[in-house]
Amino acid sequence: MLRRNLTAWLYVAPLMLVLVPFFLLPILVVLAASFFETDGFGGLLPTFTLANYLDVLTSAQTFHLYVATLKFTVLTWVFTLLIGFPVAYFLVFHVKNQLLAISLFLICTVPFWTSNIIRMISWIPLLGKEGLVNSTLLATGVIHQPIEVLLYSSLAVVIAYVHQLTIFMVVPIFNSLARIDKRIVEAALDAGASRLDVMRYIVIPLSKSGIALGSIFVISIVMGDFFVVKVMSGGSSASVVSAFYENVGVLQYPLAAASAVVLTLILTVVISAILRAVDLRREIAQ
Repeated sequence: MLRRNLTAWLYVAPLMLVLVPFFLLPILVVLAASFFETDGFGGLLPTFTLANYLDVLTSAQTFHLYVATLKFTVLTWVFTLLIGFPVAYFLVFHVKNQLLAISLFLICTVPFWTSNIIRMISWIPLLGKEGLVNSTLLATGVIHQPIEVLLYSSLAVVIAYVHQLTIFMVVPIFNSLARIDKRIVEAALDAGASRLDVMRYIVIPLSKSGIALGSIFVISIVMGDFFVVKVMSGGSSASVVSAFYENVGVLQYPLAAASAVVLTLILTVVISAILRAVDLRREIAQ
């Protein structure tokens, strides 16, 4: 029995050597710092206080930042799902040649081989007042003056997020759809089921694991990002992460740590709700 326990710990040891110093300890440090006070010069006073959490939870400005972050998260999730699911569905069910489907899938990933910053900045000459979109609309007579809301606005932030993160929705949904036995769909159609019924009762239920994984990826990245909001909004919008990034810049480490803990708890609740709705281990094992 002792040998079996020792063997089990040896198997787990490499994972623990990575998780403990690079994941668990940083979280514990941030959690501890959130209860400290600052001396105003970047130092921490090890005095237990809840003032940092009170500032985060009672500040109207912080509340609006959380609302803005959740808005960007929900909009990005909706649009990446609306784009990612049809793309994955088309590649799996409408491209009969498997080699061609994989090739098209790889082509979808080509733009994502470049830096996120480059792909984000590439929208500026497209969406600007004198950009390609406005120039085309003006030349065709659709509009008579440039549409300013296309750039340096919340719309631009969502566009950049959707562009960057759609692939994170396509990949897991593609994998889950590829595991569906096509004979089930053919049998349902032969039995008189409509395409809508096949989608509602077969395809979507069997792709829940991919949708859940893609949602976790997209939600986690958006809620933990601030650079896209900062650049694409032109400073007109902000997020929770940008707020405690600024707190770190002015040496307000305890307040930033408290805000980070609250955001982590919210993200944990959201991901837990997704995992509660979809049992990923059972779905993947099937």
